[in-house]
Amino acid sequence: MAVFTEVSPLEASGLISALGLGTLQSLQGATSGIENTNYFVGTDQGDYVLTLFERLSFEQLPFYLELMRHLAEHGIPVPAPQANDKGEILHTLKGKPAAVVTRLKGRNQLAPQTADCAQVGAMLARMHLAGQDYPQHQPNLRGLAWWAETIPVIVPHLDAAQRELIESELAYQQALAASPAYQRLPHGAIHADLFRDNVMFDGPVLSGFFDFYFAGCDTFGFDIAVCLNDWCINLATGQLDPARAQAFVAAYDEQRILTDDELALLPALLRAAALRFWTSRLWDFHLPRDAAMLQAHDPTHFERVLTQRRQAPWQYQRPSPITGTPAA
Repeated sequence: MAVFTEVSPLEASGLISALGLGTLQSLQGATSGIENTNYFVGTDQGDYVLTLFERLSFEQLPFYLELMRHLAEHGIPVPAPQANDKGEILHTLKGKPAAVVTRLKGRNQLAPQTADCAQVGAMLARMHLAGQDYPQHQPNLRGLAWWAETIPVIVPHLDAAQRELIESELAYQQALAASPAYQRLPHGAIHADLFRDNVMFDGPVLSGFFDFYFAGCDTFGFDIAVCLNDWCINLATGQLDPARAQAFVAAYDEQRILTDDELALLPALLRAAALRFWTSRLWDFHLPRDAAMLQAHDPTHFERVLTQRRQAPWQYQRPSPITGTPAA
């Protein structure tokens, strides 16, 4: 979240009033993230988040907003898009697509422990199951096709070692995607960006997932890998924490049993998730957009993560039904 488009209290209050959400009391620009303009909104009826979409179009947005509404109706704690008197949840503000959603309670858990990771894993599985009957389809817009388009644009900014790493990993992922095992992976609507700062905890209890604007249809295993590469690592080194990773996947596996292909390909999907975010951070770093309060992410973080996943692959071990401990 960032502020690319300035919104005045008068402009915000017009939309808030049209949605029947009461009288505007506060409007504060959000400083994290790099894709959309976000404001925290307080009214005499509750707390909301106002988003102006800077890249997604009016044609693309119904997929994301209706997915959030679908998940909320299926008991997944996500921000609920607010409708006008016509039932519409996609609005216009300052000539741009806009939405207002409920603001989740709690705060981020930026230093997650094993129990936190288990909660996220279990809820992610529930989310995947709840989205299986979601009727709309949109590919993951930051998936393999986007990597193949974007990497040639950013390689002129890289040194020789970085270029070899990113190009060799892209070739590996292209070959993986063409394999029969990959083609058999279960897929559906995924979050695709479920980092620590996109999950809320109210005290020790997970209170919701948010920021679904990178969501798309892809393999569930990729979504798991994205989470593992953020929730279950040492941020300084990029190394995976086996205890947190094991807890995350075990909790997921209890809710939606992983297939043999998912288990076998998880190390490769961890590499794919690292490549995706290294690519996007390089793109944002070397080809930035102007934005008030924009905080760019360090691309070298996911370079380290990718290197770690290639050098030290991690494989989930399903616990023994007898001992409850990971099988040897």
